[in-house]
Amino acid sequence: MILNLLASLVLAASAAHSPAAASLPDADCLECHADKTAKSDAGSSIYVDSTRVQASVHARLRCGQCHAGIVEAPHAKAGPAKSCMSCHKDQAAAVAGSAHASKSIQNCEGCHGLAHEARPAKQVGMDQCASCHAKQVTQYRASLHGTNRRDGLEDSPTCKSCHGTIHRILGTSNDASPVNKMNVAATCGECHANPDFLARHKIPFARPVEAYKLSVHGRALAAGRTGAPTCSDCHTSHSIFEGQDPRSSLHHAQVPITCGRCHDRIEKAFQASVHGTAVTRGVKDAPVCTDCHGEHSILAPSEPNSLVNPARVSTITCGRCHSDERLTQRYSLPTDKVSAYQDSYHGLAKRAGSAVVANCASCHGVHDILPSSDPRSTINPAKLGQTCGKCHPGAGTRFAIGRVHVVAEAAGENEVSRWVRRIYLVLIPLVIGFMALYVLLDFFSKLLRNGHHAVTRQKLVRMNLHFRIEHWLVVLSFPTLVITGFALKYPESWWSKPMLQWEAHFPFRGTVHRVAAAVMVLSMLYHLVHLALSRRDRIMAWQMIPVMKDATDMLGMIAFNLGLRKERPRFGMFSFAEKAEYLAFMWGSVVMAASGLVLWFDNVALKYLPKWSTDVATSLHFYEAVLASLAILIWHMYMVVFDPEVYPMDKAWLTGNASADHMRLTRTQKYLRFLRPPGRKKSK
Repeated sequence: MILNLLASLVLAASAAHSPAAASLPDADCLECHADKTAKSDAGSSIYVDSTRVQASVHARLRCGQCHAGIVEAPHAKAGPAKSCMSCHKDQAAAVAGSAHASKSIQNCEGCHGLAHEARPAKQVGMDQCASCHAKQVTQYRASLHGTNRRDGLEDSPTCKSCHGTIHRILGTSNDASPVNKMNVAATCGECHANPDFLARHKIPFARPVEAYKLSVHGRALAAGRTGAPTCSDCHTSHSIFEGQDPRSSLHHAQVPITCGRCHDRIEKAFQASVHGTAVTRGVKDAPVCTDCHGEHSILAPSEPNSLVNPARVSTITCGRCHSDERLTQRYSLPTDKVSAYQDSYHGLAKRAGSAVVANCASCHGVHDILPSSDPRSTINPAKLGQTCGKCHPGAGTRFAIGRVHVVAEAAGENEVSRWVRRIYLVLIPLVIGFMALYVLLDFFSKLLRNGHHAVTRQKLVRMNLHFRIEHWLVVLSFPTLVITGFALKYPESWWSKPMLQWEAHFPFRGTVHRVAAAVMVLSMLYHLVHLALSRRDRIMAWQMIPVMKDATDMLGMIAFNLGLRKERPRFGMFSFAEKAEYLAFMWGSVVMAASGLVLWFDNVALKYLPKWSTDVATSLHFYEAVLASLAILIWHMYMVVFDPEVYPMDKAWLTGNASADHMRLTRTQKYLRFLRPPGRKKSK
């Protein structure tokens, strides 16, 4: 209020020394303009509501101080109207039918002055505003709006467009003012929220005003927080220029300064960062505030659609530059950092929807990002343990933390990890390839021989209750581990999305995976205790040890299926296929359990083991899972379900009984005698 009063006094004082000070008294003007029915020659109303004028910031000014075209002539009342009307007959006729005819104006000079000084009244324009607001008018004329207006764009805004008509201009503190902070967005929106206006002038920004109103700034202002910025705080009020113009407050180099008017501490941190110093050196591709946070639609980091939301910052924000091949080549930046993060545990968990796993900003910082060579950097080797320790207490206390962003076959890959990967990339195709070929050969050979030989319904006990319980636990846990495990590796797949939809609120996938792992380990422990306590069942376990006959049996079965041998081999207690599967399963379970524990209890692992140990565990866990899954799918499912001699299923895992016909066909008499319950004599 005080500022408005001072402004009015300044305006009045400056106007008092201008030629306009000699204008007509306001009462003389209002003698006509206070009439609501008064109209101009063109038919438009010339009514002025004096109460609104008195409520405006111009209340202390006289009419003539702005309407400087109307002056009081020295002999304003002299001379009859007849002397004018002798020439201006058309005007006289118009006056006779106008609002002036009803007034007590007896001569033309009352309004026009002496004939030699008569002139039409001027509309209030930029020059009149400039008599008091010279600085603002100068800024406007140099701005984008002013130059557009000067170039003939009639819909480019003027003083009146934003501030209102001269009789109704209100101070910025007045809630009804168009330039009151709460109303600025709506005022700018008269043009910038108009689709036709945006299209006509080819303004590229889509719905900027609507985006601002939905932003964290717009919502804060709507909630009454007057410290929140509005359009004029960023774009300025009168000196508005295109963003490419160095004079613009939103020019690339000026954006940090503009945002720093409110966020001064953040600006200082940014200016000292690797990005800020690049901007200072004139690197146009270096990111500034708007590149990371957006321009009009700035959202809080906690909001899912925010560009700096933890779930999006690594890919949408940081990844936009650091995975851009052109930028990485132009500035000699590493090309593998984003992809390495994406394939790491952190990146996979983030892709799966985890809201708490580390992202780029967690390690590198937010506004104060510095190169790793800087001792102040959070990723400087001396501080790396402290940085990782925020999530993994004790990380790097016994061993130095090695390379973090590691890509397979890259120079920084650990040698152990490299050999693990290479071995499995050879082992998986060989093992699975052999299994697939053997299964296909066996399947078609048995079909051609009408392979199902069952002729009786006799059953033999194949698996007792303890073996079945162990198998049931595996049946429950193994498929669950496969599905939930690969869902982490391939989170964008259609089949993994249903179980990942809760990840932002609850680690559903990880919890189910760990529960299934515990069940799998429980089945292994149950199996070991069972064998330790049962001598008879322990004998069966010893029979799982491979012998030379298993190799000859395998070759014999291949020859038999190819038609090179007339009789099929007779197996002992277990066939070579069952032995291979059992031993592979036991070995795989140990590998998966050991590597899984390292990854599950990563804080302990990083405290006592070097960082590369977790990389090795990750490789082992993944490749062994691939090998085990394919082996079960191809080898085990064929033996239990799709083998023509047991189809539609060998139900021993459910009932404990197997087909006596199939057993007599494939096993020795010694094994068949062993399957009889203890104490039962051979029938005669």
